[in-house]
Amino acid sequence: MARTAFAFAGMDLETDERLLEPREWTRAQSDWAAELLPHLPEGPVLELCSGAGHIGLAAVRGSARVLVAVDREEVAAETIRANAERVGMDGRVEVRCGDLSEVVAPGEVYPLVVADPPWVPHASIGTYPQDPPGAIDGGADGLDIARQCVEVIAAHLHADGAALLQLGTAEQAHAIELPDGLVLTEVREYPRGVVACLRRPGPTPAGSSR
Repeated sequence: MARTAFAFAGMDLETDERLLEPREWTRAQSDWAAELLPHLPEGPVLELCSGAGHIGLAAVRGSARVLVAVDREEVAAETIRANAERVGMDGRVEVRCGDLSEVVAPGEVYPLVVADPPWVPHASIGTYPQDPPGAIDGGADGLDIARQCVEVIAAHLHADGAALLQLGTAEQAHAIELPDGLVLTEVREYPRGVVACLRRPGPTPAGSSR
């Protein structure tokens, strides 16, 4: 399959036609993550549904953090490894390929989780013929994979950590049911989607806009 080059957050990267084409607006998620990192506990950053890995790479590039990038597709894993090498970050990027419920081990804790799951309702994926169906199909209401991400976040987020979940609309962000131990603290809306911030309930951490 063909690889194509693209620029993102000052990085020259590549993607595969079988993956969702990287959107420039998603740099907002990377920027928000980078803003939070100095205020969060030490430890690696977890990226779920990584795709080409651009969001996670941009999030940690200005820090010394390790990125653990997870995707269920081997083509994504190969692309992330290639992109990490292209920008000289292969020494601090760990790539895991598999189901979200299986590739993060019990007891692993992350101060920051970034997730970009498919969020298009199944009945609407034909609206986006340019996108690979598997990369955008979020199930009946668009939230099937997002719910899996939330489960991982609930199990592995540091007590003083933060998670940034990308979705399609603010309605989706408020509709997704959160397990005990997670609260929605902020939703930022952009022209093509939203990013929701999830945290543990309790006192407002440093760097939070709550």
